[in-house]
Amino acid sequence: MHPATAKWYDRRDSVFIEFCVADSKDVKVSFDKTKFGFSCLGGTDNVKYENEIDLFEAIDENESKHKRTDRSVLCYLRKAQPGKSWLRLTKEKPKPSWLSVDFNNWKDWEDDSDEEMGNFDQFSDMMNNMGGEDDIPDLDDESADSDDEKMPDLE
Repeated sequence: MHPATAKWYDRRDSVFIEFCVADSKDVKVSFDKTKFGFSCLGGTDNVKYENEIDLFEAIDENESKHKRTDRSVLCYLRKAQPGKSWLRLTKEKPKPSWLSVDFNNWKDWEDDSDEEMGNFDQFSDMMNNMGGEDDIPDLDDESADSDDEKMPDLE
């Protein structure tokens, strides 16, 4: 048995784990309040994959689910305490070698507040009001720098 390679990311109400196993068969996913289990056969060689995770926080096992595709198995773990950020997926601090953060889907949702968005709008307005190309001095204008002497022509 081998652990399947997996990526995870955090959202406000849930945690997602994607197990990267192509052509998976006999997929079994178990949701427990503080534990999560995954197993399947994968690839043309029917390699047996199995992962077990002691979770960082509790989940609602009745609202959690998974979906199999030809390339992976995506698991949706509903948080027991929505709105609480998970610093990591596992209870133990050392990260398993088969697990990584899915930075393509990661989002710092804790920072999404109306005040922050207001600051972004103010920043966008400031950038738009800084002026366009009309404000850039013409660098070919010889009068722009009066202390330079005229360069002699090259022969």
